[in-house]
Amino acid sequence: MIDLHDRESKALIGSITEAELKFLQDALEETSIDDNDYFIDQGTIDLLAEDGGATDHLLALLKQAVGSGDGVEIRWTQR
Repeated sequence: MIDLHDRESKALIGSITEAELKFLQDALEETSIDDNDYFIDQGTIDLLAEDGGATDHLLALLKQAVGSGDGVEIRWTQR
């Protein structure tokens, strides 16, 4: 399992599967091979949903993380 955290507060957002992480890695820009964080905003969520590969579970977690804010920096860790 993969845990998603709010990078700033370190609060746990939720857990995702290896397949959901692979989808995020393929869909979003990484700055290096060791990159484990992403900036997520509503536009990013919309793009992930339009791609068709995002699960409802992943989209719900990301929407919850962004809430009514402008966006959130998330990081992932493997358990």
